[in-house]
Amino acid sequence: MQKFEKLTGLVMPLDRGNVDTDAIIAKQYLKSIHRTGFGPNLFDDWRYLDPGEPGMDHSQRRINPDFVLNQPRYQGAQVMLARDNFGCGSSREHAPWSLMDYGFRAIIAPSYADIFYNNSIKNGLLPIVLDSAAMDQLFRETEETPGYRLTVDLAAQTVTTPAGKVLKFEIDAFRKHCLLNGLDEIGLTLQHVDEIKTFEARRRKEAPWLFAK
Repeated sequence: MQKFEKLTGLVMPLDRGNVDTDAIIAKQYLKSIHRTGFGPNLFDDWRYLDPGEPGMDHSQRRINPDFVLNQPRYQGAQVMLARDNFGCGSSREHAPWSLMDYGFRAIIAPSYADIFYNNSIKNGLLPIVLDSAAMDQLFRETEETPGYRLTVDLAAQTVTTPAGKVLKFEIDAFRKHCLLNGLDEIGLTLQHVDEIKTFEARRRKEAPWLFAK
């Protein structure tokens, strides 16, 4: 898993509440279990004017010029602003995969669906919680300022605006440790590989019949 330490990135405002995971990545794209290749289908139903299917040449589809992701000023954004209950709906892990494959590294919102929040952290995507007043201010500044960028410092647990205003956010210490060190469940397990090997060797001696072919 990619580490998250500190990022200064272009901001994109998605001014919608209750954005569900089917909107983030539509159901027809869930056939693949690879973590890459989903970026072109992020927000597929909002992003394009015609229906999409796996295997299509998405560069030939008609884009929706009114959707924020398609606006030139937000191309290359790495930080997304969202509203309440972002990532609600189904538990599909493809949602954070698609956001990261597009290029987003952090989401800032007042609240998230629990499963989406946990899936994001397990995949290296940082979901930041700020109160509604702070979010309103960030939305306003982003929309008023082309090229608006925020600096996210996970170690310090801060979001800093271009004007130098510092916003603090909370995150569980263990989740913070995992993100800073790029550790998913497999990575955490491999930290104990020597103990695992020792246990397996002892178990093989204690109960050899379990290992008989």
